[in-house]
Amino acid sequence: MAAAHEIPKVLGQLPSAVVTKHLSRGIQTGDEAPPTATLLKSAVQKDETDARWRVGPVRDLLVEAMERFDERPATADGWLAPRLHATLRMSRSEAADDEMWNHLAFIVAPDYVVWRHKNAGLVQSARFTGPHYTQAFSRLWWAAELFRNSDDYRPVELACTVQDVLNTTMRLDIIDHRPTAQAVLRVLRNLITEDTPRLGDQVNALSSAINAAGSTLVYDVLAPDAPIDDEATIEWITDSQIMAPVLWEILPDGPSDGRVPETSIETLASMFGQMLADAPKRKRSRHSSNENIDTV
Repeated sequence: MAAAHEIPKVLGQLPSAVVTKHLSRGIQTGDEAPPTATLLKSAVQKDETDARWRVGPVRDLLVEAMERFDERPATADGWLAPRLHATLRMSRSEAADDEMWNHLAFIVAPDYVVWRHKNAGLVQSARFTGPHYTQAFSRLWWAAELFRNSDDYRPVELACTVQDVLNTTMRLDIIDHRPTAQAVLRVLRNLITEDTPRLGDQVNALSSAINAAGSTLVYDVLAPDAPIDDEATIEWITDSQIMAPVLWEILPDGPSDGRVPETSIETLASMFGQMLADAPKRKRSRHSSNENIDTV
């Protein structure tokens, strides 16, 4: 980790090319720290007067996560995702800025990336700079954004119990349809209730089935979503100027932008359950099927 005085007070933007240039094997193994002073010369700092970009609350969350889940890093996702989302309050267009996530992963918290994603002695480069479903922090923010039900983050906790939801399901374009996302979690909850083995294989089979069917079935027609209250999201973001740090023992509240219609969730959940029953399951090894193993 960079020395405390080297960590900037606010987030910024760091080009992916800069990360790639300085990402050595020593950094990927955790034996070396990124050259923070050099990197900051290539970074563009965000507005210091905007409270939501302050690094302190994010660092506090990450340190707590590393201490709380020290023995099982993958289990930190369900705790951290909603709290990171509620701390970094922003629009989807702002969250699509890869350079901001680069800055967080490579300058502010490379220690967390190594702790969470070191696998077989090495962290893949995509955990530092990569697509939204792979990059260490972007994947958590988007998991919370895509799987929350209005201000309720409990579905996010459920989504993070099986790594394949983040590694596979979150890659699908159809998951942007809120009833589809909630229906997938409804099927997952049923599988867990029924003590179904190899949940990762089940999730992958379901993801493949609904993605294939999505080319012929129009989910937003079969299960329409309610109008989203964009004003509520704007208000939620604005409140970040006066909000206290999120609590560690209680889930925060997301933006109250409208609940997903229960009838739409049930319609798709029933359909997806049948798709899963008919879908072939590719069996993996016991190790790779472990729900808390971070597979890519």
